[in-house]
Amino acid sequence: MPDHAESPRPIARGAVEDATRASRRPVEAALFDFHGTLAQVEEPHEWVLAAARACGVTLERVRATALADRLLTAGRAGGPLPARVPPALAELWADRDLYPHAHRGAYTGLAETVDAGIDGLADALYERLLVPDGWVPYPDTAATLTALRRGGVKVAVVSNIGFDIRPLFAAWGLDGLVDAYALSYEVGRCKPDPAIFWRACGMLGVDPERALMVGDTAADAGAVRAGCAVLVLPEAEPGRANGLGSVLDLALDG
Repeated sequence: MPDHAESPRPIARGAVEDATRASRRPVEAALFDFHGTLAQVEEPHEWVLAAARACGVTLERVRATALADRLLTAGRAGGPLPARVPPALAELWADRDLYPHAHRGAYTGLAETVDAGIDGLADALYERLLVPDGWVPYPDTAATLTALRRGGVKVAVVSNIGFDIRPLFAAWGLDGLVDAYALSYEVGRCKPDPAIFWRACGMLGVDPERALMVGDTAADAGAVRAGCAVLVLPEAEPGRANGLGSVLDLALDG
């Protein structure tokens, strides 16, 4: 620094906060992915135990865990992608998030590739997706949605899914905190196609540039192409916090 140069003046903390706030786009709507963001499917062994009970069979936990491992490899809705999709299921698999019959057919078909020795197990496993007990909302979900509602931020759920998740939100007492649902099987488009994000913003009456998409995958990050801001969170196991509350730092002033 030259001898004659003035020492830099300290910047007041308030000025920094004001500058940061000014550089951030105002958020009028928060768009949320469902699975892996707001809720997680139940633990695999609990999934198998419950489905077996529905078929009139009581499994030992060790057997249920071993069976769950095989079913996860085959492909579980809400779980890892299947290790292999049999050619006979390829068309259903490709359309699984666009048509309810394809979603059910793909996942029951994958489950049937595992010889569990329990009649009706594949259908019972799928039915767990459709009931509230088959899912676990993340610990911060209710508090985050409530805070957004109080802050005047509109909320939509944007999901690649082949069945109606509204009854789940109603059962959890969260339906009054969601203004719209853009579900792929109803919209006819899947994330990361920008059209599904545009549809969600249209439902809310909000410009995409005033919307924040919150998810846990690259497909959710596709909302950038629709003009939305994006926050990608880590997927967490059932019952464990996934950082959802950080949405409030971006969406709410003050």
